[in-house]
Amino acid sequence: MLSVFIMYFVIRKGIFPIIEFPLIIISCKNGKKVTRKIKIFLPVLKMFVSLQRNERGRKPLFLLVMIEKIKVLELVNSALEGSDKFLVNLKITPDNRIFIDIDGDNGVTIDDCIEVSRAVEGSLDREEEDFELNVSSAGADQPLKLTRQYRKNVGRELEVVTVDGEKAEGTLEDAGEDGIVLRTKGTKKQAPETLRYAYRDIKTARVAIKF
Repeated sequence: MLSVFIMYFVIRKGIFPIIEFPLIIISCKNGKKVTRKIKIFLPVLKMFVSLQRNERGRKPLFLLVMIEKIKVLELVNSALEGSDKFLVNLKITPDNRIFIDIDGDNGVTIDDCIEVSRAVEGSLDREEEDFELNVSSAGADQPLKLTRQYRKNVGRELEVVTVDGEKAEGTLEDAGEDGIVLRTKGTKKQAPETLRYAYRDIKTARVAIKF
């Protein structure tokens, strides 16, 4: 009970950098399984893991799903270390379907995806718990999520939608720490504009695909 209370306190206070995990809770009364998402400071989670191990060194049941995500995250980062590739998104569903999206400063090939897939699959034990692994590149039609993705697309046309519903299309001229600079082409009735958007104000931003 003490560890659960501390976890709840940290999450509610929001005083640390946090990471989100799916958490499976199994009721002690009826065995019903309920899935929830929680957010927790990563080092604090690792501390709980060490404190909650029993005499046989087994992981506590209510942390199994969260621990698995940490392990996969570390495996992916290790596989990408030293390359120009980087993780964009990692998702693990309650039924152990693992989705990994990667990107690269100079693009991503099928071989890059295969390499990451082998690194992850080779370090997970299917006999302990079965899983489905999906590794793919962040598609050109997918919204940009990371500052690094914006920077690799400087000079390309972007379609931006803000959280307020404003839409704009133009050339990405700069991608800084806090936001982007977009230069519109202009029309016969309207001169080109230089627009600035903070990342927090952008709902979606996609590379405009022209045919």
